[in-house]
Amino acid sequence: MKVVVATHNAHKVAELQRILGVALPELELLPYDGPAPVEDADSFAGNALIKARAAAAHTGMPAIADDSGVSVDALAGAPGVDSAHYSGERDDTANLRLVLTNLGDEPNRAAQFTCAAALVDPREGVAFEHVELGVWPGTIALEPAGVGGFGYDPIFIPEGLSVTSAEISADEKNAISHRGRAFAALARVLADRYGAA
Repeated sequence: MKVVVATHNAHKVAELQRILGVALPELELLPYDGPAPVEDADSFAGNALIKARAAAAHTGMPAIADDSGVSVDALAGAPGVDSAHYSGERDDTANLRLVLTNLGDEPNRAAQFTCAAALVDPREGVAFEHVELGVWPGTIALEPAGVGGFGYDPIFIPEGLSVTSAEISADEKNAISHRGRAFAALARVLADRYGAA
């Protein structure tokens, strides 16, 4: 069972292999070497579909993609779909520092990570498309902590924990994160569709 992952990020391919491999041990995720599409949708689901459609069209194979980010209540939902380049560039440290600067001493630090996981299979007359959403509630820390993960992990404290998502193991994170939740749901769709265990 082979599926293309619509990303040039090797870290993300490895993370998804760990997440999906639990439910689908026979699944082989293939890297994508085609052109990156313009992600100009106004939702995580829209951007995930743009990426999955591009990879499916380029390879002729089923493709999965995700789009995710953090939304902060006191910032009117920002960074949201602009999470990857909130500071004007793709720089994780600059992005999370800008969130902390914009929040300042705001007491309401509620936030949530959202991940949209999309599957596009172009091998039929009309392409099959499906999206699952995963939400991970929490709060924004006052300062970064931890060296694990990436993106906003060092400033995101998951609901029910007292440490940031950069301070927990990859396995712990995958079990409870927005991406873990979205792809666990998508794994069930893959299993139903392709007859996997």
